[in-house]
Amino acid sequence: MKLVIAIIQPYKLDEVREALAAISVQGLTVAEVRGFGRQKGQTEIYRGAEYEISLVPKVRLDVVVEASFAEQVVDAIENAARTGRIGDGKIFVLDVEQAVRIRTGDRNQDAL
Repeated sequence: MKLVIAIIQPYKLDEVREALAAISVQGLTVAEVRGFGRQKGQTEIYRGAEYEISLVPKVRLDVVVEASFAEQVVDAIENAARTGRIGDGKIFVLDVEQAVRIRTGDRNQDAL
């Protein structure tokens, strides 16, 4: 099994969710996060005053899938989240050793 973690622009969430639903992703966890990458934050203007935001708002998606399905998930997220501008985000893929469905006690693939 693989854990796919994607950090994306908040306004791209609906497009990414629809792209994942189109390839039959069964579950998804979403969290609002803040951070910075190479852009080191951004400058905003509010009521004529300029100020710097050092931690940019993003959305984090966590999806656990069978290992053979992970590349499809990555491609779907990448294509739906891409704008071509700095700050589009990142995708990470990690190994998952075990999954347990608490309600039934199902393990690993059955728990997904």
